[in-house]
Amino acid sequence: TATGTLVITIPVLLFCIAFGLSMDYEVFLLARIREFWLRSDRTAEDHDRSVVLGVAYTGRVVTAAALIMSISFAGLIAAQVSFMRMFGVGLVLAVLVDATLVRMVLLPAFMHLLGRWNWWAPRFLTPVRSGD
Repeated sequence: TATGTLVITIPVLLFCIAFGLSMDYEVFLLARIREFWLRSDRTAEDHDRSVVLGVAYTGRVVTAAALIMSISFAGLIAAQVSFMRMFGVGLVLAVLVDATLVRMVLLPAFMHLLGRWNWWAPRFLTPVRSGD
């Protein structure tokens, strides 16, 4: 604000909206990776190949969606209300960091490290899964 303070609702709202947007990208990406995994022989090499193909096939869509959202949120930066300006900057940064760093760098790295543990589920959830 003009007095140099932060409105307490901004971080909470930013977190909620950023979390919702990131889950959308996450479900889209993981669904594609799992689709390639189910079509494979399910070896360690197939796991890494599934991650690479999933990121390759969804990378453009996730990047385009993130750019569109960032451009629309950037419009808030031009507002005359300081609350909206802070909100716009926060959302633009959250979407760009999520789409580039988290989805395209951290997710594939963690999935590689976890290997077959990515697809583990407790026994009581096994009947719930479909497509196996």
